[in-house]
Amino acid sequence: MSKFGVSQPVRRVEDARFVTGRGRYVDDIDVPGQLYGYVLRSPLAHARIRALDTSAARAVPGVVDIITGDEIEAAGGNHLNTLVPLENRDGKPAPLPRRPILCTDKVRHVGDHVAFVVAESRTAARDAAERIEVDYEALEPVADPRTADAEGAAQVHTDVPRNVLFDWGFGDQTAVDAAIASAAHVTRLELVNNRVVANPMEPRAGLAEYDAATGKVTLTTSTQGGWMLKDELARNVLKVEPDQVRIVTPDVGGGFGMKAMNYPEQAMLAWAARKLGRPVKWTADRGESFLSDVQGRDHHTVAELAFDADNRIVGLRVATTANMGAYLSLFAPFIPTGAALKVLPGVYDVKCLYYHVKGVATTTVPIDAYRGAGRPEAIYLIERLMDNAARELGVDRVELRRINQIPESAMPFATAAGETYDSGDFPRVLAAGVERADWAGFAARREASRKAGKLRGIGLSYYIESTMGEPSETATIRFEGGGRVAIYVGTQSNGQGHETVYRQFVHDSLGIPFEAIDVVQGDTDRIKAGGGTGGSRSVTAEGTAVLAASDEVIRRGRILAAGELEAAPEDIEFAAGQFRIAGTDRSIEILELAERARGRDDLPEELAEGLDGDATITLDAWTFPNGCHVAEVEVDPGTGVAEVVRYTVTDDFGKVVNPLLLAGQIHGGVAQGLGQAFLEHAVYDEGGQLLSGSFMDYCMPRADDMPDIDFDTIEIPCPKNPIGMKGAGEAGTVAAPAAVMNALVDALAERGVRHIDMPATPCRVWESLARV
Repeated sequence: MSKFGVSQPVRRVEDARFVTGRGRYVDDIDVPGQLYGYVLRSPLAHARIRALDTSAARAVPGVVDIITGDEIEAAGGNHLNTLVPLENRDGKPAPLPRRPILCTDKVRHVGDHVAFVVAESRTAARDAAERIEVDYEALEPVADPRTADAEGAAQVHTDVPRNVLFDWGFGDQTAVDAAIASAAHVTRLELVNNRVVANPMEPRAGLAEYDAATGKVTLTTSTQGGWMLKDELARNVLKVEPDQVRIVTPDVGGGFGMKAMNYPEQAMLAWAARKLGRPVKWTADRGESFLSDVQGRDHHTVAELAFDADNRIVGLRVATTANMGAYLSLFAPFIPTGAALKVLPGVYDVKCLYYHVKGVATTTVPIDAYRGAGRPEAIYLIERLMDNAARELGVDRVELRRINQIPESAMPFATAAGETYDSGDFPRVLAAGVERADWAGFAARREASRKAGKLRGIGLSYYIESTMGEPSETATIRFEGGGRVAIYVGTQSNGQGHETVYRQFVHDSLGIPFEAIDVVQGDTDRIKAGGGTGGSRSVTAEGTAVLAASDEVIRRGRILAAGELEAAPEDIEFAAGQFRIAGTDRSIEILELAERARGRDDLPEELAEGLDGDATITLDAWTFPNGCHVAEVEVDPGTGVAEVVRYTVTDDFGKVVNPLLLAGQIHGGVAQGLGQAFLEHAVYDEGGQLLSGSFMDYCMPRADDMPDIDFDTIEIPCPKNPIGMKGAGEAGTVAAPAAVMNALVDALAERGVRHIDMPATPCRVWESLARV
């Protein structure tokens, strides 16, 4: 097996340029004659705009233009669409309030977009923005989602009664109510899934250019895939055909779902560049990012899990209030509803469930997908319920999970949530996980901590994730000449290592030297279509497309090789980069064949592109990665400081493509999960002001907050894709919060604490101990 092939721990080829400062991000790009944009943002959470005077600002030296909402509104393009409309429980469509690019009548959160200043320098644009006079009529803010729909609460949107954006439900409510009413035991929990900020290292940025000769706008911007943005800007904002808009995405310094969205600033840039005929650049500073990047989570949930006399689950009832912020972002309605529902039962044979979600508007930054996007919220809920139930029932936490897990013999298994789990051996992975974590030896470690004056707890989270996103994907393998081959892909790396993995696939399938392969991404002109990156879809979908494109290369190569070798195509074999006449030593190497085909003008039309292969695939189903995470937490009762001292992961990702990159994905995901559990919290005051709007107030996980992670896999191949893999990009974030919070509650239970919400900061932990 080649050291660069599939399943090998190949180091990331892209890292060489990143660590030597040769990465090329949007803010690294400058073009001649470019202007600079600056967004004037609202200082108030909720206010009516009575007047907007830009005259003094326009007089500032260097100012070229000031664009307002009225200007874009007059052209009919002043709004961004929501992709996922919902139907309410009463069968009526949920309201879809407009999200303006630039506000004209009201502002609805601190940081909302009021005007776009374009100038010869960033300094001039900022100075001019400070001279714009806005007459605001302050309105009552709506900052708390729990009271947003209360009688008399201020209306964020006039067309959204009582601020209820959707009232959605799934399941047989009558059957679930009956199951709970007749159950032998019902455990009930009220949970908060705290609001978090994505905070990638690279902030959002864009550079728009306009070609007057062709009428084309090119926007270079940090995204997770540019095709939806291209269509939105063309059809909805600029009112042109999609081929008149090009989206280019260079290197991206992290996205985590946040950069998958369409943003007002991208529309402002495109509008300004076309209007002024000059390039316009904008880069957010960190303060702007806190006030304008979509945020994540923010759920308040009441959940009940019912058991029969044998401790088997008979029903699950969940009611969630989901904060959507001031506007419905691109995927926002789907995240707490359909996305969370996919794995709401976890890996357990839940006989029936009812899931009710009320999405409310508040005067805060919009909420949308954040790493895991609904699935971390669902797994946190079911795994906290399982631990709570075990304590109430007086049974072992591992055993309660084991007897309720779906057995491998039941696969494929149709869940009460309407999903079909295609593969998995949950009891086997659970047993391996607790053994690897030395669950049986925990009592001795707890006693050692007790002697040191510390409380110690152990907790587990058995997660399952449903990968998701656009099921179709494209790939092109092009022989560029000079012995080099390019793979054109429809996904967009945000730091995951795509350039390495896709090279592995082509090297493995076509025998082309690993170092001779290039990966081309992030250009909607050069790549005809793409599903982008999100929902842990990239390697499953794009890998399948790359393999299909490789098959097309081999099919074309057999025909071309037959001509070169004077044989019939059906007599041509392909292996290890060589086309060979079966049973002979006559062969031709793939790169030589490509060069010969390139120089021929007598090929039939079907082979006019030589060996170049295109493929478009559509996956029949998504994958269900799963696994067992076990955490041990030590608490200093005098200070409330909690530390994760052991962390063990046993995961089933099906066929592992690159174990080195996979471990990196799990480490990063666990770090973000631990960050949410112990440190991160986006906090608004009653006036709608973001109190945690900088890194002075918003605590991010650091290296010394992280434990060593003991990581292992058990390969149970997925039958739904030719690779046999299961997506892994979000798994760590899905599992970690429940694992560490279950461990923390186990530690505090010695002192009588039964529940604590995220983030479990030292203050919260200390207060919980002081109250008992």
